[in-house]
Amino acid sequence: MDQQSSMASFYLDKEPFYQPVGEEVALFKAAYDSKRPLLLKGPTGCGKSRFVAHMAYQLKRPLITVACHEDLTASDLVGRYLLKGDETIWSDGPLTLAVRYGAICYLDEVVEARKDTTVVIHPLTDDRRILPIEKKGEVIPASDDFMIVISYNPGYQSLLKDLKQSTRQRFIAVDFNYPSRDLEIEIVSREAGIDRETAGRLVSIGQKVRNLKNHGLEEGISTRLLIYAGQLIGKGIPIHLACQATIADALTDDSEMRRSLIEITQSFFE
Repeated sequence: MDQQSSMASFYLDKEPFYQPVGEEVALFKAAYDSKRPLLLKGPTGCGKSRFVAHMAYQLKRPLITVACHEDLTASDLVGRYLLKGDETIWSDGPLTLAVRYGAICYLDEVVEARKDTTVVIHPLTDDRRILPIEKKGEVIPASDDFMIVISYNPGYQSLLKDLKQSTRQRFIAVDFNYPSRDLEIEIVSREAGIDRETAGRLVSIGQKVRNLKNHGLEEGISTRLLIYAGQLIGKGIPIHLACQATIADALTDDSEMRRSLIEITQSFFE
């Protein structure tokens, strides 16, 4: 199977559930139509990745997601020569595939990648919309349908892991946060398959725990974890055990903070 044929596997066959919280859908569509890159900023588990998947489905475009990490190299994104039998063949990386065939390329938690890696996206994020491949001496113009989306959590990153101004000023930015209480209850209830009363108690726990951020917790509890708690409850796991596994034990290893989180969860389900 050639690379173009394999692109079919990057189309989503089912629409991911996503509940808009503001004007992010309109901003995404406007950026796509304008052939501009998009930067999503927000805390862990607030729906950034789900939003990108939802928009890829809506726009009927393949989605290629790269989970960025500190060992990610430019070759991991662009491609490399590989030995195949007695031949040396070129294999496109995920970014190159997206550029050639008009996919949405999503670089998740981009600040985790090495600084020299993110530089390769610069020619794609201005009016040039090209991808130079130095190893091949080739310059690939981006397909009209290509779009690059990056995300990161500004509240979690240190000064050593922030986006350089030369990178961030190339993007249209959309600021994400946790949903409003009523909306989060709806999301947790639907995604976890539980009643609204139980979902409401979980959301109340989430709001309480988020107030502890910077007071012993590095991160507040995500909507994702509230959904996990609800799913365990829906599968018959006792409430106290479900909350302990998805909230207290997931958020911290500190014994005192863990005990405080367990007390908080118990107070909403007594």
